[in-house]
Amino acid sequence: MVPGTASAKQEPDGAAIERVVSAYAEKVGYPGIAVTITKGNKVLYAGGYGHDSAGAAVTVTTPMPIASASKSFTALAVMQLVEAGEVTLESPVRDYLPDFRIADPRGAQITVRELLNQTSGITDGTFPEKSLPQPDSLADAVTRARSANLSAEPGTEHRYTNTNYHLAARLVEVVAGEPFADYLRRHIFEPIGMGATTTINQTPRDLPAAVRKGYVYAYGASIPAVEPKRFVNGSDGVVTSASDMAKWLIMQSNAGVAANGTRLVSATSITAMHTSSDPRWTYGMGWDTDQKGRVNHNGVWFTYTADALLLPGGYGIAVIGNSGIGLANEGITPLADELATLVTGGEPSSGAPVRLIVDLTLAGLTLLSLLLGIRNLRRARIWADRFATRPSWRLALRLLPRLTPLALLVALPDLLGRLVGGGRDITFIQLCYYSIALVSWTAVAAVMNASVLTTRVVALSQLRRLAGDAPATDASPQPVAG
Repeated sequence: MVPGTASAKQEPDGAAIERVVSAYAEKVGYPGIAVTITKGNKVLYAGGYGHDSAGAAVTVTTPMPIASASKSFTALAVMQLVEAGEVTLESPVRDYLPDFRIADPRGAQITVRELLNQTSGITDGTFPEKSLPQPDSLADAVTRARSANLSAEPGTEHRYTNTNYHLAARLVEVVAGEPFADYLRRHIFEPIGMGATTTINQTPRDLPAAVRKGYVYAYGASIPAVEPKRFVNGSDGVVTSASDMAKWLIMQSNAGVAANGTRLVSATSITAMHTSSDPRWTYGMGWDTDQKGRVNHNGVWFTYTADALLLPGGYGIAVIGNSGIGLANEGITPLADELATLVTGGEPSSGAPVRLIVDLTLAGLTLLSLLLGIRNLRRARIWADRFATRPSWRLALRLLPRLTPLALLVALPDLLGRLVGGGRDITFIQLCYYSIALVSWTAVAAVMNASVLTTRVVALSQLRRLAGDAPATDASPQPVAG
């Protein structure tokens, strides 16, 4: 990794940072990671680790998506319009988006603030945005949202969903009178020197040519993969670099003023974005908070992950990795936490390679399911001989549990979204990105159990048919000739 420029007093130890990043990359399975650390208006450290899927070294200028960390950019764009007097946070969204309609009549009450706070009442459960046809533009995203329902009265519950930020980005377009990407470029990216940063509508179609495939993970191997088709603008569509993210962190840490002296928003707006408006949740506007006074937003794609973290002491940390969200890897946030511990004088803990352990465990279960299935297939006739005389209803009760793995496979996206994803929507294809090992085990178990059920039914039918076709034995006494 290559140290960035910094004052001697503030610069963290480059070798120590490299050890932390390298250990994390090896433990979790990240082929490439870019890091930047700032304090005040200085870049203390910037470096790249590993390689991209084309074999090139990852550097501080490598373009990579930051996924949902993009929401902080959308929130700032809205706050600029608020400061310009063109938007009021407490006004209904419909005041600025006349075409905004949802299935629930309470949607007319949703305010701009509630979009940014993720308290609109729209959820992945009431509007499964990943499972639905993906729009081509922000205008199409507003039209698509007409089928949305609400899980609660607007403003009463925090429920994270990308849809809120699709709507917020379209609001910026309509109020500003220009495409969202152009607005971000002219009012945010260029003024503070983020010249390599852009935002896109849809993956993988709109990704810049310089953005390489990210990776999915399976059984200890990182596999290059194309990000599945998703609409991302406003919610998770920003593509940037560690070098550009340093400028973003500096502006956020310095009350809205960039390192080049440009003010994007007031200190009051920065504080508002960094602060939850209700003690029932921790989310502000485009940023989350914790009890330690830290402000952050992570980002997860199925082939990339990122995190932006602001510490009370003025440090800013951004990490971007080219491996996606997965079972036992819910993002690269733990690395940001380890670096935060390091720069504030603590000792980071590397921990165990949980991702590998989970996948190897699933590999063992897959092999066990395969072997047991083969064994049971070979013993189908023995099973039929043993149970041929049992009543059919009892045999059905014995055999029906064999369909449980198949039912689990079908229900797995919804089940995983509820248990692990906090109710987030996920399609079956995206589930394969999330955990090849989990899908493989479930699929093998489903196929083997369905095959065992089928072969046992066939063997039982054949045995009973043969028994029915056998000639009856006449045991009655025969007359004796006299």
